Amino acid sequence: MDFKKYKAGSFRQQRRYQCFIPTEINTGWTWSDPKINTLLAEANRKLGELNAYSLGVPDIDYFISMHVIKEATTSSRIEGTQTNIGEALLKRIDIEPEKRDDWQEVQNYIKAMNNAIGKLEKLPLSTRLLKETHRTLLSKGRGASKLPGEYRRSQNWIGGATINDATFVPPPHDEVDRLMGDLENFLHNETIEVPHLIRIAIAHYQFETIHPFLDGNGRLGRLMITLYLVSDGLLAKPTLYLSDYFDKNRGFYYDNLSRIRTSNDLGQWIKFFLSAVIETSTTGIETFDRILRLRKDVEDKKLATIGKRWSKAKALLNALYSNPSVKPADVEKLLDVAPATANRLIQDLVSLDILREVTGGKRNRRFVFWEYMQLFE
Repeated sequence: MDFKKYKAGSFRQQRRYQCFIPTEINTGWTWSDPKINTLLAEANRKLGELNAYSLGVPDIDYFISMHVIKEATTSSRIEGTQTNIGEALLKRIDIEPEKRDDWQEVQNYIKAMNNAIGKLEKLPLSTRLLKETHRTLLSKGRGASKLPGEYRRSQNWIGGATINDATFVPPPHDEVDRLMGDLENFLHNETIEVPHLIRIAIAHYQFETIHPFLDGNGRLGRLMITLYLVSDGLLAKPTLYLSDYFDKNRGFYYDNLSRIRTSNDLGQWIKFFLSAVIETSTTGIETFDRILRLRKDVEDKKLATIGKRWSKAKALLNALYSNPSVKPADVEKLLDVAPATANRLIQDLVSLDILREVTGGKRNRRFVFWEYMQLFE
């Protein structure tokens, strides 16, 4: 299918509204726009550079945790939640009651991503895995009543107070199984020559157009991009997340998706998607470079002055790479040490300007590996 000849689908008249039935996508794709080729080559190059960190950086999993947390907060923010990275690092009891629903959605996303990445070792990226991931994504909080892990059994819509004035109405629920089966087949069709980044760009558009679940479609559709890149070996670790780019360019993100349905302009969406991969990969590379410089400065220079407490301070620092927010009680449990030892270690890191106290109180004090966390904020 040539991008220029592509017809995105058709509108079907229902009672008082029109829903959109997308064209199936499991076919070969071609294009004549040379800009797509240029962007594709650059996106693949940048993605390869980013992946080199996954393969070459020792203890890379310490740093992956914060990438997942940032993705969870950003992707959820696109859908309207207000939880920031600092809050996402806290326990539920430390969150103000009126913010707990938003906090829970972010925690669900973190768990869904981690579980899905783990399951890729045994399961391919499939409708089964997407349903299981959706079940976790909506397992607690506001989405728990919206059929977690199940395709919708009724019509949904996007925008508008009612379906009659909606911005977009996806296909009826009885079309979802067929369309999702076609999407899954497209992701794994080895008989067609479609580059990976083009394939997942088309698949993301199609998923958002099908809108197969009652809730969580935006978050799951963005999460699916990372799962595909890991599943097909483009990334050894989940280090690329496009939600930050989509959030910063939210108007263009939605406009380009909508433009496919109204004008059949798939090529513009592909160029936007590839640009997102390029910029996000570049930012990821810069972030890893800064992490490694910070790590060298902290471990080779600052911790070297601690003396006999170096080994425990190093163990604490490793934990801070995964969660840079900590209380004395957390240190006691983490290192299995007495309260006095935990407080002494924290004060050591405060004096070295590694940790910073952020609560301003004398009780229930919390300390943050500030310079590290700023790399993600």
